[in-house]
Amino acid sequence: MPILKAQNLAYTLPTGDILFQSVSVTMTSPRVGLVGKNGCGKSILAAMLSGARKPKAGHVACEFRTAMYTQQPGQWLHEGATIADLLGITPVIDAIAQIVDGDCHPQLFETVGDRWDIVESVSARLAALGLPQDCQTKCASLSGGELAKLRLWQLFNADHQLLILDEPSNHLDAQSRDWLARQIRHTDAAVLLISHDRQLLEDMQEIWALSSSGIRVYGGNYSHYAEQKFFDEQALERQLNALNKQQQQLQRQIQRDHEKAQQRAVQGQKQRGSQAKCLLDSQKDRATAGASNRSKNAQARQRQLQQKTDKLRAAKVPQRQQAIYLASAQTSRKQVISVVQGRLAFGSEQRINLQVAANEKIHLQGSNGSGKSTLLKSIQGQIPLKQGELTVSSPLYYLDQHFSIVVPVQSLLDNLLSSCDGLTEADARTILAGIGFRRDRVYTMAGELSGGEKMKLAMLIVSHQSATQSGQPFLLLDEPDNHLDLDSKILLAQALNQHQGGFILISHDTLFAREAGCSQAYVM
Repeated sequence: MPILKAQNLAYTLPTGDILFQSVSVTMTSPRVGLVGKNGCGKSILAAMLSGARKPKAGHVACEFRTAMYTQQPGQWLHEGATIADLLGITPVIDAIAQIVDGDCHPQLFETVGDRWDIVESVSARLAALGLPQDCQTKCASLSGGELAKLRLWQLFNADHQLLILDEPSNHLDAQSRDWLARQIRHTDAAVLLISHDRQLLEDMQEIWALSSSGIRVYGGNYSHYAEQKFFDEQALERQLNALNKQQQQLQRQIQRDHEKAQQRAVQGQKQRGSQAKCLLDSQKDRATAGASNRSKNAQARQRQLQQKTDKLRAAKVPQRQQAIYLASAQTSRKQVISVVQGRLAFGSEQRINLQVAANEKIHLQGSNGSGKSTLLKSIQGQIPLKQGELTVSSPLYYLDQHFSIVVPVQSLLDNLLSSCDGLTEADARTILAGIGFRRDRVYTMAGELSGGEKMKLAMLIVSHQSATQSGQPFLLLDEPDNHLDLDSKILLAQALNQHQGGFILISHDTLFAREAGCSQAYVM
C-alpha cells in the first residue's frame, strides 16, 4: 500500500503566478527527499501532503498517522509556553502537583496513570540531549538550535507513521545534525524530508525534484540524483542543439525554395513570347500549387519543431540570474562595540571580552545553547548582561533567526518601503528584482514567501537602513544562511563579502562565514 498518493496538485500565487502544477506522485519508499530552489513551493506542497493545507486543485490520499515539522516554531515562541507545554506533559505535571497538595479527585489519578516519575525521566532525557533540564523553562528562552532539537525529539518519540520534515537541520550545530541523521535512520516512521542538507539527503532512498512544471522522481540518494540530473541536463542540451540545427536547416531550405521560385518566375517571363498562353498558364498553376504545398509543409514542420523546442525549454526550467544588493556602509576603523568581562543572562558562563571595529567582520561560533544569540541581543540592548561592561558607540540593526522584521500581511514592496526610510519605490523595485521579484510579483504578501525568500527580504531590509548622525547601522546577523538553497547561500556570501561595513555573523557553516569575508572568529 502506498504511504501517500497525490494527484494533479497545483498552487497559484495571489498575483496569478503559477508556483507549481500537475504534481502527481506516489510515495512507496520509506525515505524520500524533496528538493528544489527557494520559492518553488516545497513548504506549501509539504503542507498539502500533510493535510495542514487543503489543495485548491487535485487530491491527496494518505491513511498513515502523519505529523509535520515546520520551519517556524509558531506558538512556542509566544510568552509563557514551556518545554512541558511543547512536550504535552503539563496536564500530568499539574495533576501530580494537585495530588501532592492533597486533592484526591479520581480524574487526577487517571491523568497521571503510571507516569509518576515523568518530571525526573524527562529531565534526564533532556540532559542527555544537551537541553535545559527544567521542564518549566520557557521555550522563548531557548536558542534556535535548542528549540529545533526539542521539537524534533518530541516528533520522533510520538506515535506517528509518517513524518514530513521541512528543513529540520536549520539552526542545528554539527553535533545536533549528526543526532538528527541518526534519528531519521532509526525511526520506524516513514520520512519525507524537505532539505538542502546534502548529508541528510544522502540517507534517502528516493529524491523528488520540484519545479513549476511538476515533480521529477529520481531513484536513489542525493549523489545518484545529482549525477542523474547532470546527465539529464546534458541530454536536454543536446536535444535542444539538435532541434536548433533542424530549424536552421529548414530555414535554409525555405530560403532556397524561395530563390528557386524567383528564378523560375524570371525564366517564365522570358519564355512568354515563344509559348502559347494556355501552356504558360498551366505551368504557372502547377508551379504555384507546388510552391504552396511546399510552403504549407515547411510551416507545419516549423510549428512541430518549435513545439518540441518549447517543451524541452520548459523542462529545462531556466533560472534568472539573481543578486542580493546590500547598501554601502561605514568603513571606519573606530571601535563600535566593547564587552569587558561580560557574563550572559543565559547560555555560557564564560567571561566575554570582545572589541569590534566598525569595519570588522566577525564570525561568532559556538554550539547550540552556548549563548550566541543572547550575546547579540545583549549587544543590542534586549537582554542586559548579568555582569561586566558593555559599550556601544554605533547604531545597530539585528536580524534574528525568525524574520521578525518581516511583516507577513504586507507585500514585499511595502515591507521595504515601510522599514527603510528614504528608499524610493524605484530603488526598492530594483533590489527586489535582484532576488527574483519583478513587476507585479513585488505585491506578493510576505506571508506567502518561502523561508529562503523571507531571509533574502530580511537581509535587504537590514542592509538598507538610513544612516543616523552616528553613522550607518552595524549589522548583527543571527544565522542568515538558514533556509537558503546552495545557490542563494553563495549569493549572500558574495554580497556580505562586498559589503563595506562590519557585522557580527552567527553561522554553523564555517565555509559560508569565510566566503562572507569574516577574517576573525570569536568562539563562545
